[in-house]
Amino acid sequence: MNDTRPTDPNVLQRLASDPESSVWVGASAGTGKTKVLTDRVLRLMLAGTDPSRILCLTFTKAAAAEMANRIPDRLSVWAVAEEDRLRANLHALTGHEPSRGEVVAARRLFARVLDTAGGMKIQTIHAFCQSLLRRFPLEAGLAPNFEVMDDRTAEELLAEAKQSVLLAGRYEPGGMLSGAVDLLTGSVSEDEFNELLASLTAERGRLKRILDAQGGLEPAIAALRAGLRVADGETDLTVLSRACAAGAVDETGLRRACATLATGTKTDVERGIGIQSWLDGDEQRRLRGWTDYLSVYLTSEGEPRKALMTKKPSEADPMALEILQREAARLVAIMEERRRVAVAAHTSALLVLGEALLGRYQRLKDARGVLDFDDLILAASSLLTGGAGADACAWVLFKLDGGLDHVLIDEAQDTNPEQWAVVSAIAEEFFAGLGARDDRVRTLFVVGDDKQSIFSFQRADPAEFARMRRHFDAKVNAANRTWRIVDLQTSFRSVGAVLAAVDKIFAGGLARDGVAGPEVEVRHVAHRRGMAGRVEIWPLVSPQDAADPDPWSLPLEPEQADKPVARLARTMADRIARWLADGEMLVSRNRPLRPGDIMVLVRSRDQFVGHLVRALKDIGVPVAGVDRMVLTEQLAVMDLMALARFLVLPEDDLNLAILLKSPLVGLSEEQDRKSTRLNSSHT
Repeated sequence: MNDTRPTDPNVLQRLASDPESSVWVGASAGTGKTKVLTDRVLRLMLAGTDPSRILCLTFTKAAAAEMANRIPDRLSVWAVAEEDRLRANLHALTGHEPSRGEVVAARRLFARVLDTAGGMKIQTIHAFCQSLLRRFPLEAGLAPNFEVMDDRTAEELLAEAKQSVLLAGRYEPGGMLSGAVDLLTGSVSEDEFNELLASLTAERGRLKRILDAQGGLEPAIAALRAGLRVADGETDLTVLSRACAAGAVDETGLRRACATLATGTKTDVERGIGIQSWLDGDEQRRLRGWTDYLSVYLTSEGEPRKALMTKKPSEADPMALEILQREAARLVAIMEERRRVAVAAHTSALLVLGEALLGRYQRLKDARGVLDFDDLILAASSLLTGGAGADACAWVLFKLDGGLDHVLIDEAQDTNPEQWAVVSAIAEEFFAGLGARDDRVRTLFVVGDDKQSIFSFQRADPAEFARMRRHFDAKVNAANRTWRIVDLQTSFRSVGAVLAAVDKIFAGGLARDGVAGPEVEVRHVAHRRGMAGRVEIWPLVSPQDAADPDPWSLPLEPEQADKPVARLARTMADRIARWLADGEMLVSRNRPLRPGDIMVLVRSRDQFVGHLVRALKDIGVPVAGVDRMVLTEQLAVMDLMALARFLVLPEDDLNLAILLKSPLVGLSEEQDRKSTRLNSSHT
C-alpha cells in the first residue's frame, strides 16, 4: 500500500532505497537519483542479497559506468574505514544504528563484489539483451555465433537494402512497390524521402506488429482504408470527378445566386462570373478550374469565407446567400474527403515500402548472421513474451527467475514499449505464482521523471511510463508485497530563485504541454538555503538592418556583420564586467564576486561561445576559454590543412590564395594586389 510520505529528503531517499519494498521513484533533476540507486544496491547487499542476483539496467553506457564506479568506491572505503566512521556511514545510509553483524558484513562486501563471477550486473538495456540472447540463442531463433553490428555497418546494409528496393520498384512497373515509390517520391523531397526510410527502419518493431496483427500487408491496407472510411479503389481523381459531376451541384440555386451577385459590388460581380464560368463547363473543364472555383468559397486555410456576398444583394435575396453557404459547406466536406483519401494512399504506400525495405534489410542481416541494436531489443522482447514460442519463453523465464531477485531500472522515462516488455517480463515473475509466494524478498525499483523524457527519442513514450507504473502498482499490491511511490522534489543542484522561476513557468498554461500532465505537480524544493539568486529574462536579440554596400567598392576590408550572437555576447560581457567593477557581492561567501565564480551555460557549443570569449578578453575580464573545440574548425589547423592541400594539389589556385593570406606566408593586401597585376601582365 502507498505510505504517507514525509518531505525530509534524507527520509525520502531512505524510503526509496528500502531493500524490503518495491519502489517507483519520481526524481526531478538534481534530486539525488544516482545516489538513491547506489544506496539501494548497497542496502540490498547489506541485507544479504548476493551481488550476482541484482540486475541494474541503465539508459546509457555513461550512466552504467558511473554506477559501476560508485559502488566499488563506496565499498572500498567501508573495507578500511575506522569503526566510528563506518558506523556513521551506515547510520546515514539506513537510518538506524548498525549492528555488529552489519558492520562486519559491510567490510566484507568489497571482497564479495570482486569475487562475483562476471562482476555485478550493471548494464545498459541493449547490453543486457545481448547477454540474454547469447545465453539463449536457439530459443530466440538466432545463430549461436551471431554478431552485433556497429552503427556504420547498419547504415551500409540499410543503404544497400534501400537501393535494392528502389531498383525493384523501378524495374517492375505496375506493381504495388513501383506505385508506392512513385507516389512517395512525387510527394516529398529527396532528403524527406531518406528521412521516411530512416523512420520506417526505426519503427520496424511497430510495423511488424501491425502487419502481424492484421494478417499481412493487404489486410493491413484494407483495415487502414476502412478506418479512414475510404472505399477500395477510391482516389483523389474519383473524389474530384464525383464533386464536379452535374448531379452533385445545385446548379439552379447557384445560377440564381450568380444573378443576385450581379447586382452587388465589383467583388460580388467577379465572384458571380467565376461561379457562372465554372458551371458552364463540362466535367473536364470543371476539373481544370477546380482550384479557382474553390478559392471563390474558401480561404487558403480551407475555411469558408466570412463574406460570400455583400450586404445589399444578400438583403435583396437572402436565399442566394444561403445557397452559397451550402456550397461552401459541400466544398469543405470534399476537402476533408480528399485528405482522407490522401492519407490512406500515402500510408498504404509507406506500408508497402516499409515491408519491402525491412524484408530486404532482414535478409541481408540473416545472410551475414548479424543483428543491429534494435534487433537486440526486439529479439529479447519476443523471447520473453512468447513470440519465439511459449515453451522457449517459459524455459527462459524459469532460468532467469532463478538467478535474479532484484531489478533496478534507471531513466525509466526514456524506455520505449519494447524495452518495457523486456523489463516487465522479468519483473512480473517476482509477483506471480511461486515467485510471489517465495519466502525471498524480491523487488522492483524504477526511477525516472516524465518531465525529463526525451520524447520520441528511441520512441520513448510518457504514456507508456505512466501505464507501467499503474501496471506494477496493481501487480505488487495483488501479491501482498510492499509498494511505494516516492517523489523526490528537493533539488541539491540549484538555488531557490531558479527553482521558483521554473515552477512558476510550469504552473499552468502552454508551458506544461508535452512536459507534464494535468495531474502532475511541477514543484521543486531548494536544499541550498540562504543562497541568493536572481532570474532575468532578457529580450530577444534580432538582426539589425544593414546599409547596402557600395556595389563598386573593392573587397579589401572584411565586413563587420552585426550578428545577433555577437551583440548578445557583448551585452553579456559588459554585464559581467560591471558586476566585477561595482563589487557585486557573492552572498553565499560574503565577499565580492570574482571572475572564477561565474559560469556561463550554453545550450550548445556554437559560435556564440567564441564571440563571448572574445568579448570578455577585449574588455579585460579573465576567462578560461572554451572547454571543448572542434579541431578542424580552428584557424591554425585550417591553415595547416590548406598547406597540406597545396602540397598535394598545387594547381588549386583558390586554396593557394588561402595559404598565401594565412600567417604561414603572411601576404598583405598590397602584396596581393601587386601579385595580381604581375600575373595579369604575364598572361
